[in-house]
Amino acid sequence: MEDQKVMEDQKVQTCGVYRTDPNLPHRFNNPDCFHGYGSRSHLLYRTTNQTYGNRKPSVHEMPTEYYVLNHKFSEEMLRAGMYQDDGFNTAVDRSTETVSTATCQKKFQLNRLKHGNQSSKQ
Repeated sequence: MEDQKVMEDQKVQTCGVYRTDPNLPHRFNNPDCFHGYGSRSHLLYRTTNQTYGNRKPSVHEMPTEYYVLNHKFSEEMLRAGMYQDDGFNTAVDRSTETVSTATCQKKFQLNRLKHGNQSSKQ
């Protein structure tokens, strides 16, 4: 019983259990530095990811290797900015609202026949 309590008080590092890369970041070697777990949500609306993510990571779930990616592309994009197409638009806009003058004249004549010439009555 006392042995378990002593083990719980000692912080277990990933390098103490597994062979790790010497350049492993501090956060991967010490899983106890991860905080913010244990948020509670209603059981009816709880997802599997929330259940899995509710636990702190253990030494067995920490990566033993870490490879830094080259940030050359991101740095270039920050300096130059995102691509913007400045091409010349030569397409003809075809609106669905365009009505020919013949159609407008027919509508005007139909409306005039239906309601009569009201301007002459006044």
